[in-house]
Amino acid sequence: MDANSIKILLAEDDENLGMLLREYLNAKGYAADLYSDGEKAWKGFVQNTTYQVCVLDVMMPILDGFSLAKKIRNTHPNIPIIFLTAKSMKEDVLEGFNSGADDYMTKPFSIEELIARLEAIIRRTSSRNQALEGQLFQIGEYNFDPTKQTLTIGESLAKLTAKESELLLYLCSNRNAVVDRSEVLKAIWSDDSYFNARSMDVYITKLRKFLKEDPSIQIINLRGKGFKLIY
Repeated sequence: MDANSIKILLAEDDENLGMLLREYLNAKGYAADLYSDGEKAWKGFVQNTTYQVCVLDVMMPILDGFSLAKKIRNTHPNIPIIFLTAKSMKEDVLEGFNSGADDYMTKPFSIEELIARLEAIIRRTSSRNQALEGQLFQIGEYNFDPTKQTLTIGESLAKLTAKESELLLYLCSNRNAVVDRSEVLKAIWSDDSYFNARSMDVYITKLRKFLKEDPSIQIINLRGKGFKLIY
């Protein structure tokens, strides 16, 4: 998947920064649409369902980035989201991941780094979809489709986000074995920083909730080591 096929929704209320980012993304071959607040970005997203990545500022008027991400996730749970923010508090970073973030960049940041992270997310998403096409997992009473990012039990179907699906796939691929925290973080989040580690804990909690209908399934936390999926 090359840059020319990628359409990006960019929401940034700082006019100068927004225009700079859009121009740079376009120069790199991406098709980026800029919106100056969260409400306009949401309307643009609804009207154009071809966006493949969202880059969202957190502090925007009318509708903030976290709220916008939740609305986007409710309709398109698989689309990658990167947050841009001047905030650096731990609680804000965790709220970002709770809102469905795939990555999080604190201002000021390097535009080259943003491009690098975009490319990493795109490569990971593309290669995962190609490798997993048609592959299904039976997890206790659940059926997990990592390509469609769905988890079903009986008549109930849950749509997983990209990160939830990647993490569950990693655990399934290492069923009944201990997976090292650092290795999981590097494989899915690209590095094992504190913020990413806290984010992974949030996603582990979410997966436990998704799988709670079958009591034979457990995701065990082994302190100082990692996790184990048992079913």
